[in-house]
Amino acid sequence: MTLPNYFMADLPPEATLSADMLQEACRTLRRNRLHYLQKRSTQAMIETISKLAREWLNPEFQFRKILLSRSDLSGFPARTMEKGIDRFFSKITRENLLALLEQDLGHPNKLDQFQMDFSPGKNSRRSFARAPELMFHFTAGNIPDPALFTVILGLLLRSAQFIKCASGGSFALRMFAHSLYEAEPKLASCIEIAEWKGGNLALEETVMAEADLVTATGSDETLHSIDQRIQPSSRFLGYGHRLSFGYIAAESLGTETIAELMPRVVDDIVAWNQLGCLSPHLFYIEAGGEISAERFAEMLADALGKREEIEPRGTIALEESSAIAYRRNFYEIRSASNPGTRLWQSTSSTAWTVVFEDLSQFQTSSLNRFVYIKPVPDINRALEAADSYRGKVSTVGLEAPDEKLQACASTLSAWGVTRICPVGKMQNPSLLWRHDGRPALQDLVTWCDWEQV
Repeated sequence: MTLPNYFMADLPPEATLSADMLQEACRTLRRNRLHYLQKRSTQAMIETISKLAREWLNPEFQFRKILLSRSDLSGFPARTMEKGIDRFFSKITRENLLALLEQDLGHPNKLDQFQMDFSPGKNSRRSFARAPELMFHFTAGNIPDPALFTVILGLLLRSAQFIKCASGGSFALRMFAHSLYEAEPKLASCIEIAEWKGGNLALEETVMAEADLVTATGSDETLHSIDQRIQPSSRFLGYGHRLSFGYIAAESLGTETIAELMPRVVDDIVAWNQLGCLSPHLFYIEAGGEISAERFAEMLADALGKREEIEPRGTIALEESSAIAYRRNFYEIRSASNPGTRLWQSTSSTAWTVVFEDLSQFQTSSLNRFVYIKPVPDINRALEAADSYRGKVSTVGLEAPDEKLQACASTLSAWGVTRICPVGKMQNPSLLWRHDGRPALQDLVTWCDWEQV
């Protein structure tokens, strides 16, 4: 199927974008929003979004088939992409979208009209959630979920959107936008998608000058650079670099329970090839279980090898593969003289790597299915070992018995973790997840309060 050039990112690579083109695109987006989007009700948008999500779960849906057939453009093997989009779109339901509106705005109709803030008789204030007319998104481009969710939030708000993707990182988002164009062309005309290399200030600042709200996901340096250039009339929301890890309590390391646990550990590692900020860099293994941390690492290596046979990681960039090879070589040398270090790895490829170290210090991974296993006496020691990353940890995958979960979760929360979930769900957050501890929709709107007394 040859896709029409509905979006700037559909243009051939040799096409050149100019500041004038982008300025006109932004003004067209505003006009289209006024005519086609602004007057839609929240309920109508929910129906449109949830219906399209159901289409994406259909194996015969043409845009899904195109996406899965082009791993060279998506950056992921078909099986990895398939599981990822199934996890994502299965959450985009009418019930979940209504729950998100209720959670973040207090009432699902606050985007349509003034609604009472409290029970009648207790407070006479009504409020209305006002959405931005035009949002400009800088997307990170490593995995598709965040960009897809951002666009869905913008549709729910009835905001026009200009999405700047990293070079080569727009394919999944383009497929979604094209599917929206086929279903609702007028709605899709309120979205623009473009690609260019980061640092093109002329293009970036042209769109920033037109936008009411700018959002960005990326490194702290990138966010700081964007923030310095925001217009006084605009708002900025930045989501910086975060990382995640897992913690498995001793009581969960039984010889009878490990067979059920291990596939979930593997799920967390292979989801999006470990490239998302919710993917684990390492697992801390609490001492005292029937299965030691070293034995756990050995079993994990075997499980990753078997998963590779049915869900291969796929090809990665040469520099990524070289980084893995370099780090493997380091641990091969260390393990030869240090019994507290062991290494397991795929043969003839960098497809997966497991490193066991008896040093508890937090270690960032090379990603692409490279994971550390480290023993600790308890959760407090794990957090001491990770203290240099305090404030940067997004998610902890926690496996512990019911009687221990509350204490562990309270300890993690007090330390600053913003999301705790079962092992196996790290890259599959609820639609109601508060990204970096912040409400997804409420961050995007401004409020008008109507005090009646």
